[in-house]
Amino acid sequence: MISKLDFVGVPSQDWERARAFYVETLGLRPDEHTKAEFWVGETCFGIWEPASFGMPFAPQKNAHLALHVDDIAAARSELEDKGVAFAGETMDTGVCRMAFFSDPDGNDLMLHSRYAPHE
Repeated sequence: MISKLDFVGVPSQDWERARAFYVETLGLRPDEHTKAEFWVGETCFGIWEPASFGMPFAPQKNAHLALHVDDIAAARSELEDKGVAFAGETMDTGVCRMAFFSDPDGNDLMLHSRYAPHE
């Protein structure tokens, strides 16, 4: 019945600030048709302001969007140089490495790099 993920909604209190973070800081591909969307591979991220719909703003917590990188140490270092603050050290699970951080609105994100298959 469900065949794919059409988009991920990113709540924000300031969509222009969020767009700058995702496009300029993280380097994600901006959408050519709208400034409120950008792309991670084939997945669209749509920035929306809940207050515009009469809803209270709340950041997405504990559902870290896993952003794939080939070299997590290099990616983390580059983002730290751009002012991104990470929560703790890079975690190694035995099959992947993860580095946790948040966007300017407090939405949880992670850099993710799998280096071994599941057994």
